Amino acid sequence: MNDDATVFEAVVVPYRSLSPRGLAILMAVIGVLCALVVLRFWLIGAWPVAGFGIVEIGLAIFLLRLNASRARASELILLSENALRIVRTDRRGRKEERVLPVGWLNAMLEEPHGRVPRLLLVAHGVREEIAATLGEDEKRSLWAALRDALHRLRNPSFDNSQLRSE
Repeated sequence: MNDDATVFEAVVVPYRSLSPRGLAILMAVIGVLCALVVLRFWLIGAWPVAGFGIVEIGLAIFLLRLNASRARASELILLSENALRIVRTDRRGRKEERVLPVGWLNAMLEEPHGRVPRLLLVAHGVREEIAATLGEDEKRSLWAALRDALHRLRNPSFDNSQLRSE
């Protein structure tokens, strides 16, 4: 762990619009609607549809739960005078840390046509993408804040009261 004072800190978490309760309600509604469709086909004699309906319900619930579990992932960006640390936590709680020296570090916004921009940290042949889960506006905001923090770090302003004219 680095003992330098942190001059910039950002926590990036994926946005999820549903609360756990809302997710449970959505899964229940999908389950009930699919069960009604399966029942309808069963009653008209198309009973093989029931197997596909059960698979459909299971797949929908699995994918919704997978999406919700990915909300537990996060990315912590810590800038100190000597290094920028990126601490990534995956959905299972495993942590991965990357440390980049700040000497030649730049924050860049790569904007491919028609796609969400990529926020990159670039230094001496190292290109590290951060904040991949954010939308365009949030990436631009983080990019501006990180760029300003790097600028303030490299260009400190000193206020010496003895040099001020009265």
